[in-house]
Amino acid sequence: MDATEQSAATRVRVGDLARALPGLAFEGPRLALGGLRLLTMRPAMRESIGHIFQRAAARHPDRPFVRFEDREISYGAANTIVNKFASVLAAHGVHPGRTVAILAGNRPETLFAALAAVKLGAAAGMVNTNQRGDVLDHSLRLLDATVLVVGKECRDALAGIEVREPLDLDTLGDAATTEDNPAGTERIMAGSNAFYIFTSGTTGLPKASAMSHYRWLKSMTGIGGLGVRLRGADTLYCCLPLYHNNALTVSLSSVLSAGATLALGRSFSASRFWDEVVRQRATAFCYIGELCRYLLNQPVREAERGHQVRVVVGNGLRPEIWDEFARRFRIPRIAEFYGASECNLAFVNALNLDRTAGICPLPFAVVEYDAETGRPKRTGDRLRKVRAGAVGLLLTKVTDRAPFDGYTDPEATERKLVRDGFTDGDCWFDTGDLVRHQGFKHVAFVDRLGDTFRWKGENVATTEVEGALGEHPDVEQAVVYGVPVAGADGKAGMAAVKLRAGARFDGRGLAAHLAARLPPYAVPLFVRVVDEVEQTSTFKSRKVDLRDQGYSDEVTDPLYVLDDGAYIASYPDYPREVAAGKIRV
Repeated sequence: MDATEQSAATRVRVGDLARALPGLAFEGPRLALGGLRLLTMRPAMRESIGHIFQRAAARHPDRPFVRFEDREISYGAANTIVNKFASVLAAHGVHPGRTVAILAGNRPETLFAALAAVKLGAAAGMVNTNQRGDVLDHSLRLLDATVLVVGKECRDALAGIEVREPLDLDTLGDAATTEDNPAGTERIMAGSNAFYIFTSGTTGLPKASAMSHYRWLKSMTGIGGLGVRLRGADTLYCCLPLYHNNALTVSLSSVLSAGATLALGRSFSASRFWDEVVRQRATAFCYIGELCRYLLNQPVREAERGHQVRVVVGNGLRPEIWDEFARRFRIPRIAEFYGASECNLAFVNALNLDRTAGICPLPFAVVEYDAETGRPKRTGDRLRKVRAGAVGLLLTKVTDRAPFDGYTDPEATERKLVRDGFTDGDCWFDTGDLVRHQGFKHVAFVDRLGDTFRWKGENVATTEVEGALGEHPDVEQAVVYGVPVAGADGKAGMAAVKLRAGARFDGRGLAAHLAARLPPYAVPLFVRVVDEVEQTSTFKSRKVDLRDQGYSDEVTDPLYVLDDGAYIASYPDYPREVAAGKIRV
C-alpha cells in the first residue's frame, strides 16, 4: 500500500463515517432495530436455531432453501427431511444435552443432520473430514457423542478407530416414524450448546469449541442482519466446509435471517469458483482471506464478469489486496468481519468502509502485550489500552450478554480468560489476535499473536511480510515465520515462497521489492523456494514443519539468504555471521 492507503487502514475518521451514511439511508431503520436486538438478547430467552429454521419453513415452504450442484430443495421439503432425521436420532437416545457427531462432506444431508440434532436440543459435533488416525480418534473422544453419523465419503477415515456402529447419513431418514416437527424444539433455551466446532490450529491436537444457540443467534443478528443484509430473493454461495463456522454459522445464519437461499459448494476450486457462482445465480458469497488471494492469482475468466454478486462476507481479506479484489471482481460491498470460533463477540463492517473488520457495540479492549509470553502486559495490577491507530492484543469482555462458551476441556477454557484486568472481578477473553484499534469502535485484524516474532528489538507481524511478498509479481504464495539464530536475540524472519509458473527466482529484485515495502527488521533473512505451501482445509498455512526445519540440513529446497541488498545462495557460515553483525541487510 502507498502512504495514503496505509493511513486509511490505520484510523476510521469522521469523514469516513460521513461518506458511508448516505448509502445506508434506506437501511437505517433495519440497522437500528438490529442493533437494539443485539444489545437486548439474553441467553435465558427461549429461542434456538432449529426454531428459526422451522418458522422459516412454515412462512415460505416453497422457497428454495438449498441448491447443491443440480439439486434444489425447498424450505418445506428440507424441514421434512430434517424432521425425519430427528425422529431417527431420537430413537437412538439423542435428547437435550447430548451430542451427535457428524463426519461427512459438504452436501445438503450433512446440514440437515446438524439441524436435526439442534432441533432435538442436542449439539452437533462437526468433525473435520481431513482428520485421520489418532487425531480423529482424539476428536471423537472429546465429543463423547451419543451417536456418530457418517457419510459414505468418510467411511474410510474410521479405519483402525474403535467406535460404535455409526449411522449412515445416506439412509438416516429411512427408519423415521414421523415427519412432524419435534415437540421440544420451541422450548430450547438460547444458552444451550448447539454446535462443537474444532479449531483448525496448525499445531497440537484439536480443541472442540462450543457454539451456543445464543452466540449463533447473535451472529444472525449482527453479521447476517447488520452486516450482510440479504433479502428473500438472494442466494449466498458457500464452498467452505460445513465443519467451519464461516459456513455453519455465518453463511447459514445470514441466509435464515432473510429467508434466502444457500447455494452449497462441495469444495473450493479457484478455477471453477466463478462458474459456480454464476451457475447457482448467487448474489452473495462467503470467503476466507486466502480464498480471495487465490482468485486474484487466477487468469481473468469470462464468468468473473458475468456474476450478480452484490455483497460478500468473510474474514481475513488483507488490506494490500482489498482494493484490487473489489475492483477486479466488481464487488459493491465487502462485509468483512472478525470473530474466532470460540470468541464471545464479533465485529462486522456494517458501514462498508475499506480495510476494516468493522464495528462491535459490545465491550472490548485493545491492550499492550508481552511479545515473549503472548500475554497481556500489566502495569502494576492492571492492563493498559493502546491509543487509536496502534496495534495491540484484542480482549473481549465476558458478560451475561457476551458469555464465553469455552471448550470441552475446562483447563483450556480457563487459560483463555484474563481476570481482574481493569477492575476487580472483571473477566476478559484473550483472543490471541493482534488488531489495530481504528477508533469509533472499529478494528482491523493484523496477525495471530502466535505468528508474531521479535527481531532486532521489534515485533514482526508475519501477515504484513506475507502481504509484501504476495505483491511481488513472481510470487504466488508465501508463508513467513521466525527462526532462531544462535548467538542472536529473538528470531530472524524466514519465508517459504512458491513461485508462479514460469517464474525464476530473482534474489536482487525480491530484496529490493521487500526493502521498499517493509522496515529493515521485517525483511526476511532466509527465503526457501518450495513447490507447494501445504495448508489446512480452511486455508491456513501449516507453518509448524517449516518452522521446525528452519534453515537446517533437512531443507532440500533451494535456500537463499539476504546479504548486501540481494538474496544469494545459502552457505553454512551465514547464521554465525548474522549473529556477529557482519551481514549487511
